[in-house]
Amino acid sequence: MQSTPDSASAAPPPAPAAHQAPAGRAPAKGSTYRPEIQGLRAVAVLLVAVYHIWLGRVSGGVDVFLLLTGFLITGSLLRSVERKGGIGFTAFWTRMVKRLVPGAAVVLAGILTATYLFLPADRWRDVIAEVVAAALYYENWHLALNSVDYLARSGVASPVQHFWSLSIQGQFYLLWPFLIGGAAWLAARAKRPSPRGAVAVGLGLVFTASLAYSVVTTASQQAWAYFDLGARLWEFALGGLLALALPHLRLPMWLRVLLGWTGVAALVLCGLLVQVSTLFPGYIALWPTMAAVLVIAAGTTGRPLAVDRLLNLRAMHYVGDHAYALYLWHWPVLICYLEVTDRTLPSLTGGFAVLAVSMLLAVATRWITETRVDVFTRVRPARRWSLAVGAAFLVPVLAATGLWSGYLTEQQRQQELAVEQSGSYTGAQALTAPAAQQDQAPVPVYPAPADAADDVPRTYADGCNQETGKSEVLTCVYGPDDAEHTVALVGASHAAHWFPALMEIAEDRDWRVVNIIKGSCLFTDIVQVYRGEEYHSCAQWNSGVLDELRRLRPDAVFTTATSTSIDGEAGFGGEVVVEGYVDRWRELDRMGIDVVAVRDTPRMPFDAPECVAEDGPEACVADRSFSMDAESPLEKLEDVPDNVAFIDMTDHMCDGDRCPAVIGNILVYWDTGHITTTYMRTLAPGLGERIAAATDL
Repeated sequence: MQSTPDSASAAPPPAPAAHQAPAGRAPAKGSTYRPEIQGLRAVAVLLVAVYHIWLGRVSGGVDVFLLLTGFLITGSLLRSVERKGGIGFTAFWTRMVKRLVPGAAVVLAGILTATYLFLPADRWRDVIAEVVAAALYYENWHLALNSVDYLARSGVASPVQHFWSLSIQGQFYLLWPFLIGGAAWLAARAKRPSPRGAVAVGLGLVFTASLAYSVVTTASQQAWAYFDLGARLWEFALGGLLALALPHLRLPMWLRVLLGWTGVAALVLCGLLVQVSTLFPGYIALWPTMAAVLVIAAGTTGRPLAVDRLLNLRAMHYVGDHAYALYLWHWPVLICYLEVTDRTLPSLTGGFAVLAVSMLLAVATRWITETRVDVFTRVRPARRWSLAVGAAFLVPVLAATGLWSGYLTEQQRQQELAVEQSGSYTGAQALTAPAAQQDQAPVPVYPAPADAADDVPRTYADGCNQETGKSEVLTCVYGPDDAEHTVALVGASHAAHWFPALMEIAEDRDWRVVNIIKGSCLFTDIVQVYRGEEYHSCAQWNSGVLDELRRLRPDAVFTTATSTSIDGEAGFGGEVVVEGYVDRWRELDRMGIDVVAVRDTPRMPFDAPECVAEDGPEACVADRSFSMDAESPLEKLEDVPDNVAFIDMTDHMCDGDRCPAVIGNILVYWDTGHITTTYMRTLAPGLGERIAAATDL
């Protein structure tokens, strides 16, 4: 499963609220109940689960749930204004805390437990961070930032990531009372007899602005837009506009029957006909939201052949009652099943088992967090007791994350001390001087798999490596201003991971290192591809890099000479000298700048930290031929300018045709292809010798 919007498609069903009256006729006096909405909840949550479990796709259910939330909450807040003259903000928010937080906290506690039992140690820190983000309702922003972070580990599905939609709902619950209350206040100031017109104008403005922003942002930064509250507000606003319009609808019975079935059919087919994960939430999200609008507009007809007969079945209402908890449980249960069985999708029977376990957990969770909590708060109805209930469930989860994170940090500190005091962590020396390693006692791998993702060059923490979505050239200078030589490190992340070794050499030889890096952007003028699309910001960045090098005039540029990209992820596969590299080197020659071009490092067919955590270092070895040619492409390269010196460090990473994930007790990779800072530092002596032999530096 991929750690993308595909993996977390639906917002949780909205918290129960008073329902609107049936469409097509004026509401009965005092009646706001709409039974078909509970059935629509059931359809949406079942689609989410079925699409995730058996199809590995997104169903569009997120948009239905967001629309339903806007529909129900807008109606509830508006009725409060009309009955009481205002909105009880504190009462509204405490009610939301009591309804949403306990169930979410129980599931998060279950996720922490399952993470410890079933997931490899290298994923623990990421899950802990996401549990905190989910508990505090900012998981959508956490994932949005990771979606544009080149260092974020891709291809790994988190058991928490589906909470992004719950976070969006939580932010909506904070914002919406101000919107409705503000519109009502303006209507009162204007002496309007009803606040509904002002509320409609406010919702219309939100709908228009948010939809326009969603369309633009989805076209330019879809991964960010998927998790962005601003790109989703229009769906809540559409639900609110429907709540305002519904009492005025007068539809003939035949049309209501047609609309109901059309809406359900469109909703069921949406995920099959539209690639939701890569196109939403722009204008295409009107498909599932308008499908839900049709079902709600159809209302309850009571006709034998109408869709509401299906939606109002007792079984559908039972699923609808448990939809919130079922949504929260189905994803972590699925992730744990896939991890234990080592599958990408469940079998037919395995999928039914996932669904059954999820439903059982949902029933138990609802009984604990709603039925029992309702009994408690009926006896103690004060608002502070609702907050106390939320805190009683949430605080232990946050405390557990803090204790676990502290334990992992202390373990890391103890291992760092052991590494400093031990001669057993030799890294590349185990290949270059193997005789000295024979009698070493076995020691734990360093960095530990759980900490590998943090063992990256300091330039990332310093904010010196440009993000994939931006084109500005960032330069960071390390070393003295009066250094004897200046070396510019230029290229993509496979150039960036040489920084620790270069800094070790620079400190010994009085160099200054200038870091000029952009994620997934090679130092060439050809059109590059990133995540399946033309990488326009990379082309702009490359042009700016040449201008910056003209200004800086470093003694040499250190960059990659080949690329070992696999599966065509950058528009090509295998090991190649990328088109345009030699042209770049010639331009540098004309500037009087030397080039140190290093052969790219081998890649793994597996996530190295995860493999080491699960199977041990001995099992985690790749064939060199997986990503590298038997003979370096540099040997056959012609017409190379005189300013270029080639460096090949493959023998410091592979033992013949075998490329281990752990060498000299040091973990080589922090993912499938990027070298840990710790291991890269052990390459410094060999790299320094080869640079000295090939250049005048």
